[in-house]
Amino acid sequence: MPHRSELYEDVPSGCWPIVYSPDYNITFMGLEKLHPFDAGKWGKVINFLKEEKLIGDDLIVQAREATDEDLLVVHTRRYLNKLKWSFVVATITEIPPVLFLPNFLVQRKVLKPLRTQTGGTIMAGKLAVDRGWAINVGGGFHHCSSDKGGGFCAYADITLAIKFLFERVPGVSKATIIDLDAHQGNGHERDFMDDQRVYIMDAYNRYIYPGDGFAKRAIKRKVELEWGTEDTEYLQKVHTHVEGALNELKPDIIVYNAGTDILDGDPLGGLAISPQGIVKRDEVVFKAARSRRIPILMVTSGGYQKRTARIIADSILNLHNLGLIDKE
Repeated sequence: MPHRSELYEDVPSGCWPIVYSPDYNITFMGLEKLHPFDAGKWGKVINFLKEEKLIGDDLIVQAREATDEDLLVVHTRRYLNKLKWSFVVATITEIPPVLFLPNFLVQRKVLKPLRTQTGGTIMAGKLAVDRGWAINVGGGFHHCSSDKGGGFCAYADITLAIKFLFERVPGVSKATIIDLDAHQGNGHERDFMDDQRVYIMDAYNRYIYPGDGFAKRAIKRKVELEWGTEDTEYLQKVHTHVEGALNELKPDIIVYNAGTDILDGDPLGGLAISPQGIVKRDEVVFKAARSRRIPILMVTSGGYQKRTARIIADSILNLHNLGLIDKE
């Protein structure tokens, strides 16, 4: 019998299935500036959506923090205990000064935001099934597996969202992960290595982190990209392979990892996609899901530039303008 989790409690029907909490943002004596990640991008996305009058504070779903009991659905106790060591968190988040901080501060200022985003992804999984779609404005920690973090990913939110659905929602027994972050999603790949219920499509720069050859064995549809791949080639590949993946297996849920680190100029992604290309990419994925009436959960994942938040907001507005997402 699954444990009782607050993450699956009903949310007000008047809300958009957009999940967020101010606790997502990492603000800590400027330390967040030492990582190329814009650690406040999640709040900026919400502010842009408010400015455009799409949402208000009372119309979004407030994310709740995932508890240890929630996390243990996937993570080992040994791994969660390791996060009580600041040097482990410094390694995972790639913010070296975290090493010198007392762990109670690391828990409150670094890990609590990541646990809240993880709770948001799990909540959005149920919302997607209930409403047809959901967006967690954070999450997408695709380098973390049950017993190992890395690449700014401390909790395996994608694996957790899918396992929660499999355990708690009747009729959800097959999932497809469409991972379009610039990096290979080796965390969920390791977690679902031998699980025939989960189909993984992954498109990534073949030359960059993590280069996890073992995890690649879990990918059913692998799209390895060259340095500097541009819009035309990229969008054609995304369209072909998303359609192919969904024709190969019709899942009960799609988890879409919509990283914006494919953006031209990203210091870590090495690809050259325009802002318009990212908006179009998200449109392609949502059209494929919605035309087949497959529930879709989107998480925002990587994206390391200041203009990223505006692009994510523009993409959500575009999905709404095209009728691919709606409040009802």
